[in-house]
Amino acid sequence: MVAWPATAKGLAALGALAAGVAVGAAAERLATRNLRRGEGPVARRDAGVRSVVTTDDGVELAVVIDDPPEHDDDLPTVIFTHGYALSLDSWPDQRGSLGRHARLVLWDQRGHGRSTKGPAGTSIDRLGRDLGCVLDAVAPSGPVVLVGHSMGGMTVMALADQRPEIFGPRVRGVALLATSAGGIADVDLGLPQPVARLAHRMAPAIGAALESEGPVSALVERARRASNDLGLLITRAYAFGSTPPTDGTRLVSDLIAGTPVDVLADLLPALQAHDKREALQALGSVELLVMVGDADLLTPPGHSIEIVRRTPTAELVILPGVGHMLTLEAPEQVNRHLLRLIERSTS
Repeated sequence: MVAWPATAKGLAALGALAAGVAVGAAAERLATRNLRRGEGPVARRDAGVRSVVTTDDGVELAVVIDDPPEHDDDLPTVIFTHGYALSLDSWPDQRGSLGRHARLVLWDQRGHGRSTKGPAGTSIDRLGRDLGCVLDAVAPSGPVVLVGHSMGGMTVMALADQRPEIFGPRVRGVALLATSAGGIADVDLGLPQPVARLAHRMAPAIGAALESEGPVSALVERARRASNDLGLLITRAYAFGSTPPTDGTRLVSDLIAGTPVDVLADLLPALQAHDKREALQALGSVELLVMVGDADLLTPPGHSIEIVRRTPTAELVILPGVGHMLTLEAPEQVNRHLLRLIERSTS
């Protein structure tokens, strides 16, 4: 990783991808908006059966279902929940590898991808209820495995907090990938502590300023014109570890660029306030996989270790040299462990 000066790294922190003080994803959206005109996203949107699940507050959630080539009623349903500023298109390698072994369900969290937005003030608890709506609609029976990445893992924890009775009987397995049960506001983002604390304090105000289309957003737009590679640099630095995949970096940048700024700004307080450490006890009754890269700057390994400390039956996997987007950076390793989780959950 480039050893940028503290000031530059501080600004990059405000352009971080996915958790806690990831306010700068809004800035990155502005920075990458016109970076690759005419190029579509790398991920596939042409496969699977598209559907819509309407939540109790009227939000329409976009859902894609991949059924195995040979339908088997005994196969489990695996529901993938993506992270902040991403979409259901962030799982291309998992769809390609696991589709023969399970019925796959992917969905866009509210305000992301093709899902509609809800009222302002979205909480992680609200996202957990959304996941419950998806589960009830697309997997009313049969074994279920929930896979959550980053904010998606927080969404799974929120559902476990709200409906612990379904974990065990219906939800047989859970994978928490590069996520946190709480304490995001204390993550140092690989920065000196004073800079990190400043970034956390400034995050809500900067998010609101970017949302307002005012002077701050204009300043970011001028910075974009000065350096068209800004968004890719930020993505590479904060989403990946030692081996960032070129296609994966572009995919993540495209997905962030496609997420509305007001959605990003609205979720920031929820990410910083998230605390589901006590809810983890509900996951003690399922097969639990916890994975993280040791180069993850957004949800560092200590957060995964804390999850396992509270759920000692969990399997902990730490991937050397891998960053936050482990699903794209180390897909073979991630898929191998997910397949084992599916097998354990349904045996």
